[in-house]
Amino acid sequence: MKVLQHVDKNMKGLITDLQTLIRQPSVSAKNECLEECAELVAKIMSRSGIKSEILRIGNKIPPVVYGEVKSKQNQSKTILFYNHYDVQPAEPFELWDDKPFSGKIKGNKIFGRGSSDDKGELITRIKAVESYLKVHGDVPCNVKFFVEGEEEIGSMHVEQYLKKYKNKLACDGVIWEFGYVDQKNRPIISLGMKGLLYVELSVTESIRDAHSSLAVLIKNPSWRLLEALKILRDSDGKILIKDWYKEVDPFTKKELELINSEPFDESSFKKEYGIKQFVANKKGRDVKKALVGEPTCNIAGFISGYVGPGAKTVLPANALVKIDFRLVPKMDPKKQLARLEQHLRSKGFGDVKVTMIHGEAASRTKISDPFVSQVKEAANESFGKSIISVSSAGTGPMYSFAKILAVPSISVGCTYIFSRIHSPNEFARIDLLKKTTKCICLIMDKFAS
Repeated sequence: MKVLQHVDKNMKGLITDLQTLIRQPSVSAKNECLEECAELVAKIMSRSGIKSEILRIGNKIPPVVYGEVKSKQNQSKTILFYNHYDVQPAEPFELWDDKPFSGKIKGNKIFGRGSSDDKGELITRIKAVESYLKVHGDVPCNVKFFVEGEEEIGSMHVEQYLKKYKNKLACDGVIWEFGYVDQKNRPIISLGMKGLLYVELSVTESIRDAHSSLAVLIKNPSWRLLEALKILRDSDGKILIKDWYKEVDPFTKKELELINSEPFDESSFKKEYGIKQFVANKKGRDVKKALVGEPTCNIAGFISGYVGPGAKTVLPANALVKIDFRLVPKMDPKKQLARLEQHLRSKGFGDVKVTMIHGEAASRTKISDPFVSQVKEAANESFGKSIISVSSAGTGPMYSFAKILAVPSISVGCTYIFSRIHSPNEFARIDLLKKTTKCICLIMDKFAS
């Protein structure tokens, strides 16, 4: 295909645009330069021949960048690319080899916060559409872009955007914002995303911190919180909250077949993270089943007392723990929150305050959907071989797209599985950026036909 040859010959432009995006900080957790980055994305789209527009639902809410190209030859099918322009905070800065927003190239890698998650992925979509327009002056099907600025803080307003602009965003299928590539350069095509319940548990015991000698008289809220945490899950990771798994369906026969066939290199994974064994000493199929379909209860942070250098003999007045629960299909975040609160009360921990930070339901596309085979064929042609996964272990607002737009969503992309996303020295591999851009071209072609 001439369009694929165009991708080969124009990688310099892709790299330059990606470096430009990386060099524009856009940290949603700190509300840093989101407007500037949205405008930059719209500008890159327009320069690529994509009609762009800034969508808003409020002055203080990060905007969505909308892009559209109408096909001259095929008005019957519309594909939508969902991506995000916001990134994670770059701290701790001292652990970066170069400045975190440098976009520096070293060999086959482009370094910088957002290089993979998600600016690299976004550029592959834009450049695939640009290649079609440059070569043919047209695209195989209608194309739309939905690029948000709050994904890294929970996509709190995606559902409002989808509802307000439902007609504008109408489509027949969604290519999700990312996709992992394994150690053998095989793209992992994920058909779903886990859900999330993010909460804070807190205990306040006194009106101020006290001298630690008073620990014989004043209760320490940290101990109280630790006692509460022990009743949430066991050492094997099983969640002990009553009815927590009530709505969870077992895997279907077809899903189990996919899980069995999906390769997973346990040794290299353990080596990458410097661990000796998995939770509950899982092995083989149980490892893969846990990744795609097992709920979790994870302590994301514990805050109490003095944590600076040296010693400070203090008895803290309060303690707070941040917990994220990964959810699977049919688990309702609000219902799970109620079960958590009831569990704490029933076990004598009614004094522990529960604050919900974010909730997101899980979603999965059916294996039998024709969109799945189209994406897999395209990935096989571009990469040589691909892997279908029942679900990603991560979370995103896929459920909102399925509920409001009523279309299948599939993840496929260029994020190398050990590309250090959310960590210092995040990078994107140039060879995978090229293969993914070609893959997106092929997906549009197969989707149209």
